[in-house]
Order: sequence, then C-alpha cells, then structure tokens
Amino acid sequence: MRLARTAALLASLTGLLLTAPATAATNPDAAAVPHRLVRAPGQTVTVPVRDALAQLPVREEDRTGYQRSKFKHWTDADHDGCNTRAEVLKAEAVTAPEQGPNCRLTGGAWYSPYDDRYIEGSGGLDIDHLVPLAEAWDSGASTWTPPEREAYANDLGDDRDLIAVSAASNRSKADQDPSTWLPPAAGYHCTYAIDWIADKTRWNLTIDTPEQTALAEVLEQCPDTPITVTLAR
Repeated sequence: MRLARTAALLASLTGLLLTAPATAATNPDAAAVPHRLVRAPGQTVTVPVRDALAQLPVREEDRTGYQRSKFKHWTDADHDGCNTRAEVLKAEAVTAPEQGPNCRLTGGAWYSPYDDRYIEGSGGLDIDHLVPLAEAWDSGASTWTPPEREAYANDLGDDRDLIAVSAASNRSKADQDPSTWLPPAAGYHCTYAIDWIADKTRWNLTIDTPEQTALAEVLEQCPDTPITVTLAR
C-alpha cells in the first residue's frame, strides 16, 4: 500500500487548482469542456479525468537543449538521511526493508504494476518518473527555473508522480509517452493513463496530438474517474 509522503521540495512553489463555473458568455468552450479549471493558489480540485484530458494544452514537443542533469534529482529534501529514491522505496514496499546507516535498505519486497510482478530486494527496481524528465522538458519544463525542475524530479507530494517498478519495464519505457509505450500489464492501462493525465495537470504540462489521441483511446475502456489534483505550479 502506498503511504502518504511529504512535499518539502514544493513548499516554495505556489499554484494550486480552483474550479469555477464557466458560462458561454465568458468562455465559448465551456459547453464543450465542463468543469473548466481556473488556476488559483491554495486550492485543490476534483474533476472527471476526461475533462482533465480535454483541458491539457496541445502543443508540439521540442527537446532542444534537454539534458537529464538539468533536473537535479534524488535529493534529501527533509534532511532525514534518506533521498527521494529511498523515500519512494520505503513508501511502496509491500514487505518493509530494513534500514541501516545512511538509509541503506536491505531486504524487502515490492510490487511492480507495470509488468504485474513481485520483486525481492530493491536491486531490481527503478524509480520511474511517470512522466519522464525528457517528456516533461518537451512539454514545458524547458522554461522552468532550476528549482522548479528539481521539485518536479523529486516530487513526493503526489504518490502518482514517482513509482517503484521493475528495472526491465522502466528501461523498456525510457522517455516514451503513451502514444508509443504502455505498461506490459494491460490491466494497468487505465490507471497509467489516468495518473499520466493527473501528473501533467499537476505540473501544468502540455501534450502533443499523438499523446492526446492515445490517452483518449485508453480512456474509452475506462470509467470517467474523478481525479483530485493539487497543482504544483
């Protein structure tokens, strides 16, 4: 079971979510996209996932200038001796590992939902950025400040954004979006698409047309689940 995590890196970031009714007089798209989101600080919103997808801005992607090093990650935001990777591993373990000096984790077991398998020990696991760093760069993070990119890369404020999965499935995925990669476990496709939309909504990221089409196709097979999102920016 995933546990609640802290969001220390996001403490300096504002920008949460507010819903407000839109009318045809003020918003000609309101009839087509109900539950329109209006950005305002200090708010969290619950919105049907299809509406959330419809409201993600559609833009062409641009990877110019991307370097993974521009997203400083696996930091120890709360200074407890455990970096982001270790925090995710501890939160998601189905059998808790033993924690030694310098937050060294031994033993333990995890469930990798991407390929529907259990893994003993953390050596066979990667911590996946659900929306990969390169994809985030393509989708708007190229314009962010270094602290914003660091916050994204270490986001413990939403359990959907970082996930422990088998190294094999994560490396198969690499930096692909849902138009070219979905988890091998077909039963996880709905959750994956819904969480992807929530992550992009949280961080105010764009999508491109193939990505939008692929997500819509997955959602055709899923209930119109409400998602609750607190925007990070």
